[in-house]
Amino acid sequence: MKKQLLAIVLGASTLVSTAAMAADIPFPHLETTGRGEVIVKPNMAVFSVNVVETKKTAVDAKLAVDQAVTKFIERLQAAGVNKKDINSANISLSAQYNYPKDQQPELIGFRANRSVEVTVHQLTKLNTYLDDALGNGINQINNIDLKVSDPAKYQRQARQKAIENAKQVAASLAEGFDNKIDGVWQIDYNTNSQPMPYRRTNDAVMYSSMGKGAVDQSYTDNSIVIKDSVNVIFKLADKE
Repeated sequence: MKKQLLAIVLGASTLVSTAAMAADIPFPHLETTGRGEVIVKPNMAVFSVNVVETKKTAVDAKLAVDQAVTKFIERLQAAGVNKKDINSANISLSAQYNYPKDQQPELIGFRANRSVEVTVHQLTKLNTYLDDALGNGINQINNIDLKVSDPAKYQRQARQKAIENAKQVAASLAEGFDNKIDGVWQIDYNTNSQPMPYRRTNDAVMYSSMGKGAVDQSYTDNSIVIKDSVNVIFKLADKE
């Protein structure tokens, strides 16, 4: 009997993959996208704070932010943070002007902006370090990024789940069409997956209404989702 070409394509939005079809693969095949994810508890974090000061002169503005940053770093080191986990090298200075109507701009001072990024390896101490950041010239906490210390390990686990998912879906589809898988023709793997924070909505709490221990727990109770995916073209067994 004449061989029949069978192509089944599954994509993120269930649309036919034009790239796969354009390849004109000359044998029965199907394409699947396998997806996998791993949910893990964070065990470290990175946070950043900003110091912004406006003074009459650029020298005074820079001095003000430098003093605030120096005091903050001293507090962090006294609390046990390693110097290599503190990044405070960047600083920006800009002139500040007043713009009176129908008049030339007037220089009113200089603004200095300096940020400090801190890596926290003991998540239970995160709230202590955040408390140390408040006051003495620290204007704002910019971001708290929860992490795991070995993301590659969990990325491999998510990737393996994606591979298994692709194989299971392919086998199920082939069986549904009275056929079976006869090997792999092509693997397309190009992921930019990044660990994503995840939190159940009923875990949400307000900082101001919690005690210190509860605030610490609110960070450790979070989870991180690490995802991966792989596109695979499987060969189908020939049907005479």
